[in-house]
Amino acid sequence: MRKKRTITVDTDVYEGIHAVIGRRRISRFLNDLARPNVAAPNLAAGYAAMATDEAREQEAEVWTEGPIADGAVVTPGS
Repeated sequence: MRKKRTITVDTDVYEGIHAVIGRRRISRFLNDLARPNVAAPNLAAGYAAMATDEAREQEAEVWTEGPIADGAVVTPGS
């Protein structure tokens, strides 16, 4: 989901972004620049939630440990 917001930046910052990125790419540039700095806590919460899913963890263990333990090659769907 996207939200349209107005932000304020210094004139020299805007002119620099405009010159390097281009007018129609500024939103994506700022979004991509900010995401790693503000979305990381959600990633940790997502991993924590996945770790509580026992069925998922068992399936992951089969995929990661099973083929190594028995030397077999496992393909998806087999």
